[in-house]
Amino acid sequence: MSWPLPSQHPPCLACRVLLLIDVQVNMLRDPEKGGVPSAHSVRQNIQSILAKARSEKHPPRIIHVRNSGEPGDPDEPNTPGWQLYFSPLPYEPVIDKKKSNAFAATQLGDLIPTNAEVIVVGVQSDYCIRATCSAALDRGNEVILIRGAHATLDRNEIWNGGRVTKSHVIEAEIEAELEEAGVNLLDMKVLPDLFTDR
Repeated sequence: MSWPLPSQHPPCLACRVLLLIDVQVNMLRDPEKGGVPSAHSVRQNIQSILAKARSEKHPPRIIHVRNSGEPGDPDEPNTPGWQLYFSPLPYEPVIDKKKSNAFAATQLGDLIPTNAEVIVVGVQSDYCIRATCSAALDRGNEVILIRGAHATLDRNEIWNGGRVTKSHVIEAEIEAELEEAGVNLLDMKVLPDLFTDR
């Protein structure tokens, strides 16, 4: 279920958006319970970014995207893993999706003007983060990805002798790919000024 945009949400004619992609229990739980290897630090960084956004005098539009998996998946709707890790406030829309690109077959495009700056955090770097950042660039949005606030799982390369590519290697590869495509990469050290005019 996706929530309509409440009327009390800050107007977004030419605005900044904080887009939290799949910040859900199944990926951000402790790694020993199936979460991403960097769950502890990524969870803390996303929490800090969200708190900063909410505390701003002129806050960004905050949008939560939630992946809805198939029956039996860790993010099957209405299971504990499907739940958002950080509860949205009443004026923060929640968009449910079934594809990696959060704009595909959802109302997300109605909530983000094409001239908005989109600050992206969440999981997984090599799926939904990559696809949604690419789609936002194609729409004409300026896109910012925060290092240390996105993550993925280790990848088992079955076709390559069972080699495991570590999550931090994949995350760095995706950052390089997206930066070359036009995404701006920022570090957590910019947090004090992240939501001010640049």
